[in-house]
Amino acid sequence: MRDYYGGALMMLIGLGAIVQGASYRIGSLTAMGSGFFPVALGAILVLLGICIAGSAHRTPRDAVTDEPAPIEWRGWLCILGSIVAFVALGKYGGLLPATFAVVFISALGDRDNSILSALLLALAMSAVCVVVFWWALQLQFPLFTWG
Repeated sequence: MRDYYGGALMMLIGLGAIVQGASYRIGSLTAMGSGFFPVALGAILVLLGICIAGSAHRTPRDAVTDEPAPIEWRGWLCILGSIVAFVALGKYGGLLPATFAVVFISALGDRDNSILSALLLALAMSAVCVVVFWWALQLQFPLFTWG
């Protein structure tokens, strides 16, 4: 039953993004307008919602448990802490330390990750971030800044 609600929520959010994005100029693939990305993302969310709700029908009945899973406080706290760290380090440290911190701290929220695997993931994602956002897209966000 949760999958039906989750799929419906995804479809609702996607439809909201499509409706809001359609109020802007959409454009085409070669000349994208400001509404293109929200409409495309909304359509993907609607399709994902359909897939989630459709997979709920195929889930075996004995695989569904009625008892709720315990709250994963470690995951919640690490994800919220990583967002706070990104905002603070993005403003006072630059793109590279902020990206490293958000990936490292949120990776620690998974109990299966070790500190070494979180470190390697953060280093790899920091390198990807530098290549994509700073070099390729030339985002006006300094790699390092002090204060």
